[in-house]
Amino acid sequence: MLVGVHVSAAGGIQNAPANAKKTGCEVFQVFSRPPQGGPARPITAEVIKDFNLAMKKNDQAEFYIHTPYYINLASTTPRIRYGSISVIRDELERGSLLGAKYVMTHLGSAKDLSRKEAVTKVSHGIIRILDKYKGTTMLLIENSAGSGNVIGDQFEEIRDIINDLPSAAQKFVGVCLDTCHAFSSNYDLRDKKSLDETLKKFDQLIGLERLKLIHLNDSKNDLGAKVDRHEHIGQGKIGLEAFRILVHHPKLKKTNLILETPEDERGEQKDDLNIIKKLRDS
Repeated sequence: MLVGVHVSAAGGIQNAPANAKKTGCEVFQVFSRPPQGGPARPITAEVIKDFNLAMKKNDQAEFYIHTPYYINLASTTPRIRYGSISVIRDELERGSLLGAKYVMTHLGSAKDLSRKEAVTKVSHGIIRILDKYKGTTMLLIENSAGSGNVIGDQFEEIRDIINDLPSAAQKFVGVCLDTCHAFSSNYDLRDKKSLDETLKKFDQLIGLERLKLIHLNDSKNDLGAKVDRHEHIGQGKIGLEAFRILVHHPKLKKTNLILETPEDERGEQKDDLNIIKKLRDS
């Protein structure tokens, strides 16, 4: 189990490994393009070379790319839906050039559709994304917090999306489990019994073999609040003991962790990372 945080790629993605080391990361997550919109910087041969050298120099075992915030595979607006499909496919290709292990994405919101129609639309979008894909980077579906009509808060929806994919596409798809989102969607994690039950349900519906990465975040809001508000480790409603149990859970010992806790000038994100390292190593 290796741990890290989401880091800045300001000035070029080749700068991200050094930023990761400064924070104390063993692995890290990054945006490869502006998260709010705008063109992506080209991944040239020089960028690839510089990035690979920086990964080795800064002792980073692996890294992951998060798609931009505007992704919506459930949109009924063609420009948004097909734009999302194009961007995710491009992120997979960019990730393959750089050696990213995973690209993770939110799925979007079912504003004008029933949940069933939206789930089908999302799975068909993923089929298009992975059509003739030959890269090395896997696509991870991130569970949502359940606010509004956002897709993917319940394990059943993620199961249905994956099951609707052809087998050739399924081999490129895994899941990133966000602890804050899961807690907000009424999956309890606060003690061993609750964590065991949540992992058992995940395994029954999706399969633990598809759990490739965990976003490790405490929650500002209560269980089942359906609100996406991350909190520093041990300062939220999930609590420090839950994270101690999680990092020592036998079924998660090979699953790497990325923290997306609030980043501020006081360096609390680095403190969060140190807390998790101490829990893991104790």
